[in-house]
Amino acid sequence: MIRFKNISSPYWRNMVSRMALVIVAVVLIVLFLPRTQGKLFHYDEGKPWMYGQLIAKFDFPIFKTEAALKVEKDSITKHFQPYYNINKTVEQKKIEQFREAYKNGIPGLSEAYVDAIAHRLHEIYEAGIIDPQQYSTLAKDSNNLIRVVTGKQAVSVPINKTYSTLGAYEQLFMDPLLGPKRSVLQQCNLNDYIEANLVYDKDRSETEMNDMLSLIPQASGMVLEGQRIIDRGDIVDAKTYRVLNSFEQAMEKRKATEDEITSTFLGQTIYVLIFICLFTLYLALFRKDYFNKPRSISLLYVMIVIYPILTSLMMEHNILSVYILPFSMAPIFFRVFMDSRTAFIGHITMVLICAVAVKYQYEFIIVQIVAGLIAIYSLRELSKRIQIFLTALLVTIGSAAVYLALQLIQADDLSKLDHTMYYHFAVNGFFLLFTYPLMLVIEKAFGFVSTVTMFELSNTNNELLRRLSEVAPGTFQHSITVGNLATEIASRIGAKSQLVRTGALYHDIGKMLNPAFFTENQAGINPHDKLNDLESARIIISHVTEGLKLAEKYNLPREIKEFITTHHGTGLAKYFYIHYKNEHPDEEVNEDQFRYPGPNPFTREQAILMMSDTVEAASRSLQEYTEESISNLVNQLIDGQVADGKFTDCPITFRDITAAKSVLIERLKAMYHTRIQYPQLKV
Repeated sequence: MIRFKNISSPYWRNMVSRMALVIVAVVLIVLFLPRTQGKLFHYDEGKPWMYGQLIAKFDFPIFKTEAALKVEKDSITKHFQPYYNINKTVEQKKIEQFREAYKNGIPGLSEAYVDAIAHRLHEIYEAGIIDPQQYSTLAKDSNNLIRVVTGKQAVSVPINKTYSTLGAYEQLFMDPLLGPKRSVLQQCNLNDYIEANLVYDKDRSETEMNDMLSLIPQASGMVLEGQRIIDRGDIVDAKTYRVLNSFEQAMEKRKATEDEITSTFLGQTIYVLIFICLFTLYLALFRKDYFNKPRSISLLYVMIVIYPILTSLMMEHNILSVYILPFSMAPIFFRVFMDSRTAFIGHITMVLICAVAVKYQYEFIIVQIVAGLIAIYSLRELSKRIQIFLTALLVTIGSAAVYLALQLIQADDLSKLDHTMYYHFAVNGFFLLFTYPLMLVIEKAFGFVSTVTMFELSNTNNELLRRLSEVAPGTFQHSITVGNLATEIASRIGAKSQLVRTGALYHDIGKMLNPAFFTENQAGINPHDKLNDLESARIIISHVTEGLKLAEKYNLPREIKEFITTHHGTGLAKYFYIHYKNEHPDEEVNEDQFRYPGPNPFTREQAILMMSDTVEAASRSLQEYTEESISNLVNQLIDGQVADGKFTDCPITFRDITAAKSVLIERLKAMYHTRIQYPQLKV
C-alpha cells in the first residue's frame, strides 16, 4: 500500500490514458482484419511455397478447377440435343385452310397445282418446322441434332433436315413443278400456311440438361493420408495448386467454422497487441514528450490504425492490389512533423501489422520497409514541391528494384517473372504525389505547421510583415537581423532553422501599435521623456500582448504565437525598473509592474530567439565595436539569462549555449567591423 501511495496520480492518469490508447487502436485494427473461413495458407500458382512441409492428414479428392469444370459443362451444352414435340394439328389445320382458300383453283394455273402445293406442304411439315429464332441459334452448327418426340419415342434429327418458317417457304419453290410458277404463286401468300409445328419442350430439355451436368465428376483423383503434398521452397505448379485448393476445401468441411474464427481472432488480437504495445513503449522510453502533445500522438496512432484498416478492406473485398496503397506517405508525415527515428519505428510497426492481412508477408514487408526508408532518407525537410516528386520517383524505383531482386532469387526461369507488379508500383508513386496537398489537410486536422507553411509565412510581401515594414521600419530591420542571427545558431546546433527564422520575423509585431516608443523607430524624439517609468514600462511590455492579439487576428500558427510570448520570458523591463528604483530609493518596488507576462522559453528555438533578440538590441548601445567589447556583451547578457533561469524549462544544453555565443560574437564582429582609413594623397 505504501508503494502505491508514493506513486503520484499523474502517473496513473498517464498509464490509464496510454492503455486506453493501445486498446482502442488494437480493437479498431482487429475489427477490420480479414478472417476468411477455411483459408489456411496464402499461395499462388508459379510462386514458391513459403511454409513448411505439408502432409495429408486424411484422404481427400483432388477437385477440378472451375475452368476445367466449365470446359466440360460447355462441351455438354454444345452437344446437347434439345427436345421438340411435334404438333400434328398444325399441319392439318394449315393444309385445310389452303385447300379451302383455293377450292376453285389458283387463278392462271390448273387444279393440279393445288394438289401439288398441298403435297409439298405435307412433306415440309413431315420434316418439321421450327420457330425462326430458335432455328437460327441451332443452325449455327449444321451438325447439331434435336430430338423430336413422337408418342413415347424421341428420334434424333439433324437440324439441317428441318426448316425454319422462311426456309420452308423457300423449300416450296424447290419443287420442279412449282419453281417455274413462282411469280404467280407469290400472289397466293403461301407463307400464311406455314407455321412451326415443332414446339420446344423446355421442362424436358432442362431436366435432361441438369441430369447430364450433375453427372460430371467434380474430382480427378485422390490424395491418400500421409502423402506429401508440398515442401518449403517448392514451386506451386498447376497440379499442386489444385491439390492445395482441394485440401483446404476438405479442411473447411471437416473443421468447425466457429472454432476457426475464434482461433484466428485470438491470434490476430495478440499479434496486433504486441506491436502496438512495443510502439507505445518506444514512445514512453525515447519520445515521452509526444504524450504531452495530443496532436503528435493523434497523428501517429491514426496513421498506424488507418493503413491496416485500408489494407484489410482491400484484401477482404478483393479491391485492386494492396501495393498501390502509398504506405510511404505515413513515414513522410512522421518525418516532416516529428522526427526520423519515430518515422522509422512507426513505419515498421504499421507495415508489420498490415502484413497479417496480406498474401506473401515476406515480399510485402521487404518492399514496404525499403520504400519507407527511401522516403525518410530523401525527404529530411520539405521546402519545395519538387522534393515530393523526387521522393515519389525514388520510392517507385526502389520498390521495383527490391521486388525484382526477390523475383530473381526465387525464379528459375526469367521468362516467368511477374511484370504486373511494376504497374502497381507506378500507381503507388503517383498516389504518393498527393502527399503535398494532403499535408495541408494534416496541418489543419492535427494543428501542425510544416516547413512549407513557414516559408509562406516568412515571405515579407505578406500583409502583416508589409505593414510592419511600413509602420515600424526599425523594428522590421531588427526582426530581419535577429532572424539571420537565430537561423545561423539553429543551423549550428541542429535546431529548426526555418521555424526560428519565421518566429523572429513576427516576434515584435506588437510594436506596430506604438512604434515611436521603441528606440529602433525613433528619430531624435523620445516620447518616454513625457511619461513616468510605470507608464513607459506598461507600453513597452504591452507589445507582447498586442502582438499576440495581432497573431490571433491573422490566424498565425500556435508555434509563432509562442515566440511572441516567450522572447522576453518573465524578464523585467530593466531600464525603467532600475530608473524607477533609483528615483524611489525608499519605496518597495512591485516588480510585477515591470515584468513581462512570459512564459520563459520551453523549446530550443525559443531560447535561440531570446538570446539573439537580447544581444542584437543591446549591441546597438555599444560605444565602440571591438572584439573584446562584443565578446563581453554577448557573454554578459547570455550568462545573465542562464543565471536568471530563463532556459530552465527548455531542452537547450550548455554546449548549445556556447555555440550560440560563438555565432553571435562572430556575426556581430562581421556586422560592426570598422572600415580601414584610406591614406591621403600627398601633393
